[in-house]
Amino acid sequence: MNRLAVYCGANSGTEPHFVRTAERLGGELAARGIGLVYGGGKLGLMGVIADSALDAGGEVHGVIPEALVDLEVAHQGLTELHIVSSMHERKAKMTDLCDGFIAMPGGIGTLDELFEAWSWNALGYHAKPFLLLNVDGFWDSLIAFVDHVVANGFISPARREQLLVATDIGDAIEQLATAGNGAKQGMVW
Repeated sequence: MNRLAVYCGANSGTEPHFVRTAERLGGELAARGIGLVYGGGKLGLMGVIADSALDAGGEVHGVIPEALVDLEVAHQGLTELHIVSSMHERKAKMTDLCDGFIAMPGGIGTLDELFEAWSWNALGYHAKPFLLLNVDGFWDSLIAFVDHVVANGFISPARREQLLVATDIGDAIEQLATAGNGAKQGMVW
C-alpha cells in the first residue's frame, strides 16, 4: 500500500479515544511510509490525522471542494492540496489517489464516502479494499445493520465479506494490505 484514504469527521466527536486514534493512525501511516489521503480540512479528526502524519514526517494529500475551502478551513500545510469543484469530484480524486480506504468515526460525510467506495467496488469501478476502524465500538450498530441487510437478502454474503473491520490500527493496515493483493470487485450481489 502506497497511500490510504481515511474518511473521518470534521468534528472531533465526544470521546477522547477518537482523537487519540486519529493521532496514532496518522503517525503509524507515516512510520510505515504509507501516504495519507483525506478530505483536506484542518478541523476535527481530519485535522488531527493530517497533523499527526505530517508531524511524523509523512506524506499527506488533501482533497477538498472549492465551496468548503473556507467553511472547513482548508489545511494549508499539506504535501499536496487538491481543490476540486464538487463532492463527487472529491470522492473520485480520493479514490484515484489511494490504494484502500479506512473509515474512522464520523458523520454523514464519512458514511457517504464509505458507501460510495463500496458501491463503486460493487459496480467494478475499482478493486480497492475498505475497512471500518471500529474505535470503542463506534461502528457496532452499522455492522449489525449491514448484517441485517444480508439476512434479508439485499447484500450477498460475499459482498458483506468485503467490509473489513478492525479495532487495532496495525491489524487494520495489515488487513487492507492483504486484501489489496486480491480485492474482489464487480457484480457479487
